[in-house]
Amino acid sequence: MVTTVRQQRDKANKSWPMRGEGALYPIYYTSWEEAVAFCEELSRMTGEAYRLPSEAEWEYACRAGAPAKYYWGDSNSESVMKQYAWYEKNAYDGDWTSPHAAREGTQPVGQKLSNAWGLYDMAGNVWEWCSDWHSENYSNSPSKDPRGPSSGLYRVLRGGSWGLGPWYLRSSARLNLSPVSRYNLIGFRILRDVK
Repeated sequence: MVTTVRQQRDKANKSWPMRGEGALYPIYYTSWEEAVAFCEELSRMTGEAYRLPSEAEWEYACRAGAPAKYYWGDSNSESVMKQYAWYEKNAYDGDWTSPHAAREGTQPVGQKLSNAWGLYDMAGNVWEWCSDWHSENYSNSPSKDPRGPSSGLYRVLRGGSWGLGPWYLRSSARLNLSPVSRYNLIGFRILRDVK
C-alpha cells in the first residue's frame, strides 16, 4: 500500500509539498491540511473513500485490544522499546545507544515488530495526524466511538516520533498543533472506509 499511495500522490501532483525519503519511508513534513487534501485526491482518483482516522479510531488501532501503556505491554525498558519503535534512543543522534539506526531521522516502515493486529510503526517514527480537533477532555469522552469537538484551534497527533522519548510512545499520548503546522517529525496514516 505504501508504494501505491506514493505513486498515486506523485501522479496526482508532481509538486506535492510533503517530503519523504523514498517508497519505504513515511511521508513527513506534512500539515493536517495537506494530509486531508491528499486523502481527498486519493479518494477522487481511486473511487474509494480515504480519510484520516479519528483520534479514537487511531488509539483503538494502536492498542489492538491491549489495555497496557504501550501496545506491546507496560515495559518501557530500552531493550524492549527498541524492538517496537524508532524513537530518541535509536533514531536520534543526541541519545543513540547501540543498536541504532544508520542515520538520524525517519526510518523505513515495517522494520520493527507490529502490534497484535499487524500494524507497524504505531509508536515512533513520525507523529500521525488525526481528523479530530483537540479537546482537553478527551479522557472523559464517551467510551464508544468518541468524537472530538466540532471546531477548535488545534488538531490532534498521535504516536510519538523518532526524536522524542518513551513517554510519547504510549498508546494514549497526544499532541496538538495548528492544522497548518509542518515539521520533520509529523506524517499521517490513512484509512479506507469500507462501504
